[in-house]
This record gives sequence, structure tokens and C-alpha cells, in this order.
Amino acid sequence: MSAKTAKKTGYDKYINYKTFSIAVAAFVLILVIPMPKSMLDVGVEFSVGQKYVLNYYTQRLFEKVYEDASQAEAYTAKVLEAGMMQGALTKKGALKRDEKWIKNQEIEFNKKHHAFYLNVVENKPDDAFVQMMTQARDLRGVELTYDNLSESEKAKADKAAGHIRICFAMMLFVVICFLTEAMPLPGVAFCIGLILVFSGIVSRSNVAAYFWDDACWFIMGSLMFAAAFVKTGVDKRICLAIFSFMAKAKIKWITAILILVISPAAAFISDHALAAMFLPIAMILYTNSLNPKVPADTELAKMLVITVAMACNVGGFGSPSGGARNVILMTYMEDMFGISIGYGEWIIYAFPFVIVMMIFLWLMINWRFKPKIRDVGPALETLRKDLADKGGWNRKQIIAVVIFLVMLLGWITEKNLILKFTGIRLGIGVIAIAGAVAYLIAGVVNWRDYQEKVDWGVVWLYAGAIIFGKMLASTGTAYWMARSIVEIVAPLGLNTGIALVGLGSTVTAFMTNLMADGPAAACVGPITLNMAAVANPGTAWIPFMGFATACSSSLAYLLVIGTPPNAIVYASGYLQPKDFLRVGIPCFIFGLILLIFMSSVYWTILGFKGMPMP
Repeated sequence: MSAKTAKKTGYDKYINYKTFSIAVAAFVLILVIPMPKSMLDVGVEFSVGQKYVLNYYTQRLFEKVYEDASQAEAYTAKVLEAGMMQGALTKKGALKRDEKWIKNQEIEFNKKHHAFYLNVVENKPDDAFVQMMTQARDLRGVELTYDNLSESEKAKADKAAGHIRICFAMMLFVVICFLTEAMPLPGVAFCIGLILVFSGIVSRSNVAAYFWDDACWFIMGSLMFAAAFVKTGVDKRICLAIFSFMAKAKIKWITAILILVISPAAAFISDHALAAMFLPIAMILYTNSLNPKVPADTELAKMLVITVAMACNVGGFGSPSGGARNVILMTYMEDMFGISIGYGEWIIYAFPFVIVMMIFLWLMINWRFKPKIRDVGPALETLRKDLADKGGWNRKQIIAVVIFLVMLLGWITEKNLILKFTGIRLGIGVIAIAGAVAYLIAGVVNWRDYQEKVDWGVVWLYAGAIIFGKMLASTGTAYWMARSIVEIVAPLGLNTGIALVGLGSTVTAFMTNLMADGPAAACVGPITLNMAAVANPGTAWIPFMGFATACSSSLAYLLVIGTPPNAIVYASGYLQPKDFLRVGIPCFIFGLILLIFMSSVYWTILGFKGMPMP
């Protein structure tokens, strides 16, 4: 990336000691104030809770402590405990556990042990099974207290609670730094790793592995293939193909087309890929719109790239394919309550939200940004003449498109068809890097192109975001925050119907702006669904809460680290973190209001498979 562009990202700025001191003060304050009891309670759950639950299962089922259990018996206890942690308490759900699910829980799969597990569950009466699972849940979350622990267990609980405190302090530090740009944002990403290593939460070897998560590889690969598009001029051809039919290319209609194309597509294919593909198109529109009278128009640049990111974010709730969060909530509802939701059924409940949000996003984009250039028709005409002078598609452009289409097919099929035929789960990040290497092998680009055109700071920025979100989830910090918010507002009577959906949605939306949408849904989902089940047992409000939790986990409009599309468009070099708030705050608030309205009106009219309304 050029030096001129890099300056616009804030990379050339030095540390602002005033705002940085506020972030440091917030971090230190959390570490010195008395630890709340709720934090220690969660520390108990996350340090020794699993041990007690596993021991409970082996004693209840096999009349022996966990340490004396056979491998098959220990395997059975582990699978039951993993299901219990997801809120799945029924025998029917337990019998659906397969190899894929077991491996996703990081349990070593064994056919003989799994057959033993299924036999144990099958022979347990339905009522007795639910009672056992409920008692295991209550043991971990209610009965297990700090005072009942041994001294060694108390030490473990103290350490776990200390980790939660450090991660919560780190969260405040990171959010303040991201919002104020107290220091260059990639530096904040490195601070996350340093805090975790110096505090002993993560080892020096593990922190490196966390930084190079598959999602981080995807960001890097996406920016590489975007660089290849720019180098070959494919971005210009795609841009002209999309907008050439317009008689009058007013900027308001350009943003409308971007939203109309991107948002519905994001409901079915990777929003990461869409952001990486459309970012060069947005930048081509901007750079070709400049003229001697208006040599720079940063409002126009911001308007175009923010449109790309927000359009990706808006579409994610539209179908089960729109993101891991949707599949996670579908699985939770089936495992916990036996509520099965079909692909088309999900679209019926979800897509109206996407349509309304697309309209609102368009209105906000054109209200919040006031570019000097309002007509990009001259830009399209310049682009048309430029391409006419260069003639038809050349070899490198064709190769660039073919490689991208192969990558896109790989992203769509890697977790089903490719896994089925090869037995290998590649991951979208590996496929993205494979595509970037393919561009090198095909001679489409050289390494200098990647070095100069890829914003490596954004790669490290999102790497820090990945480890940040993982630590909030794995230490129990996210669970503690979600539970604490629920406990604080519970006395206000927000425990039934619409108010309950609003509460659950707000908690989830808050959490998803701090961590990836999948982990946020996985963490908050069992809490919100159980809230609905306790308040309105056996009613349609349970699936409505599932829909609401999935939807609100897509409202990551506020921070650069909220979603991969946010990070990808930040690489344009024209955005500051506060620019996301200009559109993100009104979209966030309206999204929650719309979600509550849909749950109380549209979903209520539809009902759900004959389930009663309270």
C-alpha cells in the first residue's frame, strides 16, 4: 500500500498519550477494585466445574469416580458434559451426536466408545435422562460453590477468576484504543497478545497459534486476491459490468445497487468473499470520480467502502448459510428443545428483516455521508474508454477470474462436498491462501504486488481480534458478562414475551461487537434460549428467541473488529474507527427495534408449527 494511502489509516500517527492513559487507567482500575462474587462463581464453574460434572456422570451411570472409569465410560461422560454445556438435556438430542459433532467439541472420536455411549443413552429412560442432565447442569451452575471446594480447587478457582478479571480489563483497554486510535491499531493487536502472555493466560507458543487462526488466513488471502484483481484490471471490468446500464450514475443509486447486490448474496455465500471482491470495485469508482476540480473527496471514499461492509453485515441473517451463528442456533434449538427448522422456513422468518434493513441502511448511508461528488457518471465513462483502449479480456484477467471462481466454489463446498470426498476439512483461510499462491504460480502477480498492495496492518489487526474473542469465550469472560447483564435487569421484569426477546437480543448484539458472531452466538445462545424456556415453557417464544439471538449476533456494526468485512474495508485506507459509528449506531439501534417489532408482530402472526403463544 502506498505511503499516501497508509497515512489515512492512522499508521503514520504516533501514540496519543492522553487517550492511551485513559485506556491504561481503565485496565488498571479493573485489576485493583474488589472482585465481584459473580466473577468468582464463574471462575469456579470454569476451573473445576467440568471435573465435578464428569465425576457425577460416571458415578450416576457406572457407580465409579471418573478417575477409575474405563475409556468408554470416560468418553460417555465427556460427550454428555459437552451436550449439557450447550443446554441439550433431552435423550433425543443426545442420540443425535455424530462424529462431526464430537470432533467439534474437541473430543477424540472412537467408534467403539461411541457405540458404547449410544447404548448407555438408549437404555436410560427418557425422564431419568432429563433428570440426570438437569442435575448435572444445576451442580455446575448452582450447587458448586467456592466454599465447598478444597484448598487446591480454591486456588484453581482464584486463578480462573483472575483470568476473567484480566480479560475484562483487557476488553476495556482494547475498546477504548479502537474507538480513539490512541495508538496504531495493529499495535493494539500486539498488546492483546502481550497482555495474555504476561498474565499467564496463554503460553508463548499458543499465542502464536491463536494469532494465525483460519479466519486470519482468510483476511490475508482475501486482500491478496483483491490485489490481483486490481493488478490485472479485473476490478474495472466487473465494476463496469455492474453499473454500465445506468443512464444517470448518481451516488445514491450507486449505493442502492451495491446494497441490492451484496446483502441478498451475503445470506447465501461468504460475506468475507463479498467484501474482498467489492472493495476494489468501490475504490475504482472513487479514484475514477476524482478530477482537477475535486482532487480528493474522502467522504465519497468512506461512503462507498462503508456501504460494502454494512451491506455484507446486513444480509447475514437471511438464510442458514449466512453465517455460523445461524447454524449454531438451529442446532441449539433442536438439541435443547427438539425444535427443527428447515432451510426455507428460516428464510421466511428472517428475510423480511434483511429487506427492511437494506432500505434503512441505504437511507443512513446517504444521510450520514455528504460527498462533494454526487454523480459518478464521468467515472464510468472514463472507465469505459480506458477498457475500450485496452481491448478485450487478456490472459491474466481470465486466469484471475478462473482462480477466484475456483476459490469461491471451494469456500462454498469445503465443509460438505470437499470434506466428504477427501476427508479433509480445509477451512476458508487455507483455500484463500491457496488461491493467492495460485496467482503467483500462474504469473498473474509477483510478491512485490502483494507486499505493496496488501494492508498487512489489517491482517495483524484482525489476528488480534481473533485471539481477543477467543479468550473472552474460553476464559468465561463473555459468559460472565452476559450472565451479569441478565441478572442486573431481571428485577426490572424483563422476563416474558417481547421484553425477554429485547433483553436477549440486546445482550447478544453487545457481545457480538466484541467477538466473532459465531462464538458470541455459541456463548449467549444457551443463556437466552433457557431464559425463554423458563419464562414461557413450551411456547413459540422459544424459537422466536432463537431467531432473535441469531439475528442480533449479526449486528456487529460498531467496531473494526466486529466482522471480517469491517476489517477488510478498513484496509482501503480511508476509514477511521469512528467512521463505522456514523452509520453503525443508527443501524444498531434500528436493527434491535426492528427485531423486537418482528418478533411481536410478524413472527406472532406466522406462529411456529402450532406451538402456543403465551
